[in-house]
Amino acid sequence: MPTTRSQPRQGSRPGILLASVMLGVLVVAMSISGTAVAVPDIGVDLEASGAALHWVVAGYNLTFAAFTLVCGSLADLFGRRLLFAVGAVLFCAGNLASALVGDILLLDAARLLTGVGGAAIMASGGALLATAFDGAARTRAFAAMGTMAGVGIAVGPTLSGLLIGAVGWRTAFLVYAVVGLLILVGSVFVAESRASERPRVDWGGAVTFVVSLTLVMYAVIEAPEAGWGTPVVVGALAAGAVLMVVFLAIERRAVQPVLDLSLVRDGRFMAWCLATLTTSIGFLGVLVFLPTYLQGVQGVSAQTAGLMMLMLTAPVLVAPSLGGWLVTKGVSARGMIVLALLFVAGGNALLTVLHPQISALGLAPPLVLIGTGMGLSFGITDGQAMSVIEPRRVGMAAGFLNTLRGGAEALVIAVFGAALTSIVAARTGSFEAAARVTAGEVGGSGELADHFTAAWDTTSWGVAALSLLATVGVFVLLARRRDGAGRDQGQDDTAPVGAEPAKG
Repeated sequence: MPTTRSQPRQGSRPGILLASVMLGVLVVAMSISGTAVAVPDIGVDLEASGAALHWVVAGYNLTFAAFTLVCGSLADLFGRRLLFAVGAVLFCAGNLASALVGDILLLDAARLLTGVGGAAIMASGGALLATAFDGAARTRAFAAMGTMAGVGIAVGPTLSGLLIGAVGWRTAFLVYAVVGLLILVGSVFVAESRASERPRVDWGGAVTFVVSLTLVMYAVIEAPEAGWGTPVVVGALAAGAVLMVVFLAIERRAVQPVLDLSLVRDGRFMAWCLATLTTSIGFLGVLVFLPTYLQGVQGVSAQTAGLMMLMLTAPVLVAPSLGGWLVTKGVSARGMIVLALLFVAGGNALLTVLHPQISALGLAPPLVLIGTGMGLSFGITDGQAMSVIEPRRVGMAAGFLNTLRGGAEALVIAVFGAALTSIVAARTGSFEAAARVTAGEVGGSGELADHFTAAWDTTSWGVAALSLLATVGVFVLLARRRDGAGRDQGQDDTAPVGAEPAKG
């Protein structure tokens, strides 16, 4: 692994660096979770619905997930401060364009650009902290970074709802643009650093991964309107699958792959990867699409919808510390993650209580269950995954885990939205009607509200079943241990966070 060369600049201030990175992490995470609250207003203002409207949220998550994979390597190659500043510029420009455009396709393009900026901020921000701080200070800095990401995800729907209700969705994007400008100003006071040895960027792997994920998401989002069996959808899915095979072949041969596939052979590590995929499946769809249901069917304001989402997101702030503390006190990590995943599965099953007249109190049990499961998983997944990997590969393992997580989050949003639209279209016999309904345009129609509710019931049952099946897989994989030769065998419980990493 290349060593790091820091080049302190006169006037470099670690405090400003820390504040800039924390602000960046907060606003990037808020953009992931908060924009969904604005979707109904955007749809009405720009006369948009269906796939074009879904891309407002899905596009940001797509580019954020895909470009995070390569931004770390680009930061090492061209300079971490430089990439941090470039990320701030792109984030600012993307949000400024989002606030000014008058066409849904231009807004989608702006959101794609914003996601690239967010990926650069997150990837280079972490690298800058690693070079600027040592020892306990570095530990505290990364703990603060993780906390700010959690805060951003948790408060994003609520703060965005309040902001949109007070000043409108366009001004909300302008606020994000101003924050991006502040991050850019902060980067002026940051010392530049880059790898002392020029890293070899796996361009082939990065490009094939980005294009493959894009094609699959395009097919899933467009399928409800175009038809699942149409040439454009089938062709995009097939091309995405072929490119994914090409990507895997490239990674097996690359000297410095963006995704180390040798980690797949470690069953316990893959168990923790499967756990994080499961929580993404059970949490993200509800986070992104429930505000539209609440605003469209119940007629609540963006502020009220954002406040109601606190029942889902607030536990994400509290539960991680609780989960980590329990594991350090000797509670089985395997038992804890299985419990967390059962919470997620059970919460989605219980979400079938959703109906047009449901109160906040009625929504509390499923939302709190899902949020608590997600929070408990946050508290232990990364630490446990790293504890079963030998120290020399923890960087690769972290990249692998984060890539899977980001890709899963982007795909979950696409699939969840497509499922809702397809079910409503099947019940109404009209894609145009389904697109308007899933965009929150119910218009007081009880029949359309019932169709939307039925789509939520079916999708929630599907998510619950898939989450439960994955939970069984996690339990089975974690019930095995490796012998001295690295083969999985027998039963074993995972070690507490901070335990000695397993030797290969």
